[in-house]
Amino acid sequence: MESDRPPGGARFTRDVGPGDAGVRVSLRRVLPEGGYGDVLGVVVSWDDTTVRVEKRDGSVVEVASADVVAAKRVPPPPARR
Repeated sequence: MESDRPPGGARFTRDVGPGDAGVRVSLRRVLPEGGYGDVLGVVVSWDDTTVRVEKRDGSVVEVASADVVAAKRVPPPPARR
């Protein structure tokens, strides 16, 4: 588990990695314009350069591995009513 502490005292952890294909995750990444953005979905693949996450709508988001600052496993979404 890796941990970063950015300015302001927030603590980011990365409990997910290349061996977690098929796992639903919340992933925080550094955005090109600055700040952070989150992606929620299932890890399609994760290698040294790129993380691919499939969102609920079926779209796949590609994130540079170096831009991932935090990631954690999350439970399945609740059943639709």
